[in-house]
Amino acid sequence: MKEPSFTIGVEEEYLLVDKATRKLASSPPPELFKACESALAGSVSPEFLRCQIEVGTPVCETLSQVREELGYFRRTIAREAAAFNLAPIAASTHPFAEWTDQAHTDKERYNELARSMQVVAKRMVICGMHVHIGIENEELRIELFNQLAYFLPHLLALSTSSPFWRGRNTGLKSYRLSVFNELPRTGLPPGFESNFEYRHTVDVLTRAGAIEDATKIWWDLRPSDRFPTLEMRITDVCTRLDDAVAIAALYRCLCRMLYRLRSANQSWRRYSRFLIAENRWQAQRHGTAARMIDFGRNESLPFEALAEELVTLVHEDAIHFGCEAELEHVREIAARGTSAEKQLELAGEIPEDGHLPQETLEQIVDHLVEETQSGL
Repeated sequence: MKEPSFTIGVEEEYLLVDKATRKLASSPPPELFKACESALAGSVSPEFLRCQIEVGTPVCETLSQVREELGYFRRTIAREAAAFNLAPIAASTHPFAEWTDQAHTDKERYNELARSMQVVAKRMVICGMHVHIGIENEELRIELFNQLAYFLPHLLALSTSSPFWRGRNTGLKSYRLSVFNELPRTGLPPGFESNFEYRHTVDVLTRAGAIEDATKIWWDLRPSDRFPTLEMRITDVCTRLDDAVAIAALYRCLCRMLYRLRSANQSWRRYSRFLIAENRWQAQRHGTAARMIDFGRNESLPFEALAEELVTLVHEDAIHFGCEAELEHVREIAARGTSAEKQLELAGEIPEDGHLPQETLEQIVDHLVEETQSGL
């Protein structure tokens, strides 16, 4: 079987905040989006809520390309938003926004989503990061899809940026996942024996009129319905750009590592989704401070030790892609923590489920604005 291209593309979603009040910009001026469209033709789009904006890189060959594109997007949106006293934040939840104050984008796709999902969709004041890896052969795509589920909790732990909701400390590092889980067809994906079985499953839903196409399946990992890619969707959006690029590099390397195993007539052992879901919860709850289960050893280990094993496991693939520096950054995230940890540090001694003082919440927003644009 011909080796896949392993091309890479990354999508990020940002929240727009008012720089004076630090609140979400529930009704940003249409001129702002027009300005972003003009500057980022073909790379920017509205999201479900008007306070959100989404960007997507072109098909990239290198991680340096990915970083350059995402950095340009962040700089450009920050520049255009500043003209309206607004700023983007790369965080999966806003520290104190009320979802009831947000309006969805007046677009038929989003109007239908609001009609069909009701309050579940209206609560989606959340943002994520999606990474596409080019795997052209459909059968291989499903083989790797089945095996990659094991690593999804590890990728989540490295990305967490949503510890607060409506001004409260949720006690979770990724509360976004709890909000998103209310939608149907989310969470860990099931396994499939073949591409035929996968397509048949999708066809059952489309022919019955439950969904119009596979884009309405929102698993943590899915075969893209628009591109010949495997789309990783479990991660929070990373406040620091370097973190986003490191996670994208790790995911790409994991895809190639599994392909190398297949080429040697081997595969990663498939574990039950029930077991993987436990690691998913530990990552959501604790982020890089989690102890996650090594199913081969049947014991829980500190995430930092597991991250070290992952980096070593895909070192050969990082050399192949020329992204050793980006992969090395995974160690740094595991050691110092994610955006969620930094936000909680700024919050100080707040009990779980405790309400933060407004001044503290605003300071966290200021931090997110600054970190979203740092190092660009």
